[in-house]
Amino acid sequence: MIHRTLVLELAVLILVISPLPAQQGGRGGPPAQSPASRLPPKTVTPQTYPADQIQAGESRFISQCGFCHGRDAQGGESGPDLTRSPLVAGDVRGDKLTPLILAGRPAAGMPAFSLPSADIDAIVAFIHDAKTKTESEKGNRRSVDVEDLQTGNAEAGKQYFNGAGGCAKCHSVRGSFATVGARFQGLALMQRMLYPRNRAPGATPGLLPATVVTNANGQTISGRLAYRDEFTITIVDANEWSHSFPVATVKIEGDDPLREHTEQLGKYTEKDMHDVFAYLQSLK
Repeated sequence: MIHRTLVLELAVLILVISPLPAQQGGRGGPPAQSPASRLPPKTVTPQTYPADQIQAGESRFISQCGFCHGRDAQGGESGPDLTRSPLVAGDVRGDKLTPLILAGRPAAGMPAFSLPSADIDAIVAFIHDAKTKTESEKGNRRSVDVEDLQTGNAEAGKQYFNGAGGCAKCHSVRGSFATVGARFQGLALMQRMLYPRNRAPGATPGLLPATVVTNANGQTISGRLAYRDEFTITIVDANEWSHSFPVATVKIEGDDPLREHTEQLGKYTEKDMHDVFAYLQSLK
């Protein structure tokens, strides 16, 4: 059996990729390159940061920003790829990023964050380090080929779906679900299967009622559920402030209708995941 860490790494890889359609060029000209195929803008003022600050920034970025921008800052469920951002390219030690983090962009779905200056500085360090790594790799974005997904056995996937996976408890293979393989193909189907919150590229996650009680001091913070995976939960309070916690450190009250999908990520073996994917592909 393959360790579940490998499954989660593949799941994260799938979640941070948002394929962009190629745009047509002018009359008589070749198709224009999609943004993902162009090199990211170069950093105007090269910067280096201490390794411990980058490491601290990584953990803070994942908990506060990863649900939108991906754990590696290369784009996620609803946020853009920061390593290709002109604002990041022009930022000098947080002179542009810090005001943005503090004020947010509510119209674009980005909340304001009330964080200590040391945390913001660490997040800035991590973002710049991620961009530097992207530039050193000549801007090559990770990708998943459809062929990479075609390793499962549909019959084994059906057995897992109806048996050990418990999928049939909620998903009856009739009605619209009976044709899921015709309506979603390839990476889009895998995204839907692993993380159904991501209804459409760039969509703002739906917010559901939730209450989080911290274990450390019993403080209760009530709000709407913005994100939850096996490791992190993020809620937005009545003042539109975002609060993220490691799942293992809090008591969570409130119903999440997609909770079983989140828990399933920790149960799948790589074989299970590809077998179920193959079975869903056959539903047409």
